[in-house]
Amino acid sequence: MYNRAFTPERITQLKPNEIFVFGSNLAGAHGGGAARLAYDRFGAVWGQGVGLQGQSYGIPTMHGGVDVIKPYVDEFIAFAKAHPEMKFFVTKIGCGIAGFTTEEMAPLFADAVDVENVILPQEFVL
Repeated sequence: MYNRAFTPERITQLKPNEIFVFGSNLAGAHGGGAARLAYDRFGAVWGQGVGLQGQSYGIPTMHGGVDVIKPYVDEFIAFAKAHPEMKFFVTKIGCGIAGFTTEEMAPLFADAVDVENVILPQEFVL
């Protein structure tokens, strides 16, 4: 059961142990949306589309449908479980430039609902 705060609509700063989780592309071209914010403020690395980068974590969403995004979400959830010292703020991944709906993306994060160090957008908690 999800019993904590939701990801804020706008994140402008993070504490040292906090990670900004954003939708990326496989090429790591962080040119717009949350990816640009991750690049400008939270250490995302140009050319790296997946995983931990500074105080950000990229999940590719621009290369296909929900079925090809899911393995990257599962990898993120496993990473979060392995790093309880970090707190992960998941943005509405895939719901901006990538063009998915929250109804399409939310089920991918169902296994994160019980992971205490993963903070989800309200729309992703079913």
